[in-house]
Amino acid sequence: MNKTLTLLREHNLLREIDDELDIYLEIPHVAYIEVKKPTSQALLFTNVVDKKNNKKFDEPILMNVFCSPKAVELLIGDGDAIASEISSLLKMKPPSGFRDKISMFNRLFNLKSVFPKRDKGRGECQEFVKLADEAKLSDLPVLTTWEQDGGPFITMGQVYTQSLDGNMKNLGMYRLQVYDDNTLGMHWQIHKDSNHFFHEYKKAGKKMPVSIGIGGDPMYIWCGQAPLPIGVFELLLYGFVKKENARLVKSITNDIYIPRDVDYVIEGFVDVENLKIEGPFGDHTGYYTLQEEYPFMKVSAITHKKDPMFAATVVGKPPLEDKYMGHATERIFLPLLQTTVPDLIDYYMPENGVFHNLIIAKIKTFYPGHAQQSMHAFWGVGQMSFVKHAIFVNADAPELNDHSAISEYILNRIDINDLMISRGVVDALDHSSPKFAVGGKLGIDCTGEVIDDLHVNIIDNHLLLEKMQDISLHVKDLKQYHIYTQNPICVISVEKQSCQKELFEALKPLYEHIKILVIVDEKNNYLDNEYMLLWRVVNNIDATRDLYFADNCMAVDATNKNEYDGFNRRWPDDVSCTPSVIASLKQRHIIDIDDKFEKEFLL
Repeated sequence: MNKTLTLLREHNLLREIDDELDIYLEIPHVAYIEVKKPTSQALLFTNVVDKKNNKKFDEPILMNVFCSPKAVELLIGDGDAIASEISSLLKMKPPSGFRDKISMFNRLFNLKSVFPKRDKGRGECQEFVKLADEAKLSDLPVLTTWEQDGGPFITMGQVYTQSLDGNMKNLGMYRLQVYDDNTLGMHWQIHKDSNHFFHEYKKAGKKMPVSIGIGGDPMYIWCGQAPLPIGVFELLLYGFVKKENARLVKSITNDIYIPRDVDYVIEGFVDVENLKIEGPFGDHTGYYTLQEEYPFMKVSAITHKKDPMFAATVVGKPPLEDKYMGHATERIFLPLLQTTVPDLIDYYMPENGVFHNLIIAKIKTFYPGHAQQSMHAFWGVGQMSFVKHAIFVNADAPELNDHSAISEYILNRIDINDLMISRGVVDALDHSSPKFAVGGKLGIDCTGEVIDDLHVNIIDNHLLLEKMQDISLHVKDLKQYHIYTQNPICVISVEKQSCQKELFEALKPLYEHIKILVIVDEKNNYLDNEYMLLWRVVNNIDATRDLYFADNCMAVDATNKNEYDGFNRRWPDDVSCTPSVIASLKQRHIIDIDDKFEKEFLL
């Protein structure tokens, strides 16, 4: 990790904070604000305390390490170049001559560094060893990020597991709740390799070994969240990208091998017969995920380097560190996705779509239904199967991350009479679906020509709001977007007193002025904040429940759901900073933000 600090310092990407700061809310709030700045830097907190327990930590905390595109390039590499190398390997053909044979041999020989190597003896991560009762999780500066969190959570833990027979290895990155000095929650979801292994051990009636690395090469962290196929060990990707073998050593108290250069290792065993209530936790969706039962680990050892650093991240409303990590993932995994969707040119998962809630894909379209066929292919591939909303555009579309141009292109091609609405698996963190992990899917085919003029009679925002309020006083504010496209968007905020389908039907006299109506709650929404409105909409809707159609007009109900909607699950709160903590950090000149910043990112 010292190499990482040197690299970040050399490129002015590291800010060191020597002020005394608490692991409860203060440190995470500083990191949460820093990552939203255009000049975002990695943060090294050198004066770390636990005020609640009157404790000071010797080790610093490193956060926001993937703080910018430049940091990702320094720590991972050029995503496009890596993708090109993967693409060339996937397209390799049998050699036709001597030169081709030599070329192929050289390329295959370069793959020798892909496979992890096991070293004998102990690694740097095992210079200090604590066993049994001496191994206390309270000795680590584990952060509590949000006021409603169920407790402290390790947020950048590299979770190493293996199958019952030891033949399959996995590295995942899951949140890990600290219950007490000896007990750590395992938030591996139903679709994760670790969960599959867990059920193998459960069936065999054996405790499951787990080792958790913290720190070391940031590449381990990125590999832990990479969407590799089931059964592929993520450290193979480390070797492929770094051109050097990952060096592993055996854990002290179980048979799991972990990278020798991580800062900490937490070892233990999962009791397969019992579960614990985990959460709530303010997650990367920007909402609290609710309490659920998950496995937990009993700690058998904690080892660390001589001078360790504790790595952590913060999750909540976008933009966050995963914005930059996710972009690298997009680039590097494009060639693998193209093996399933051969006519795919590019794809984009905007961070304010929380990645799995929205994808925009560009394809070469050759026949009617081609986009729909590709949508089904996406929804059947690994982690892409959790995508809720898929928009497909043709090869002539603008760059997918040119938000203004691509929005105009899409809105000029949406035919609301030709949307594809389906059901399928959704992320376990999704809160809007009527059932846990199963919900609506929306596919929008925008690969065709500009649709015919719909003759929407656009009128002034103020006048349209007056007309709506003549019909319903529950409508509180209004703003129109993209009014020069074939599908202008009208966003309204409401004081919700009923199912919004009733409001949509009541507004029928105004349909001539509306094409796409988006409805959000008045509370916690600003209609001039397009970035956060997109975040709210794709988080809050289920396509099978929240889309209404009438007279060539469509409404999207992005309000919080409740009994008016027949919604029987609990709706979680937004993740928000604690005002007193923000005020204290401002007063001490640790953060410098104004009301505009707080409103822009719904702090």
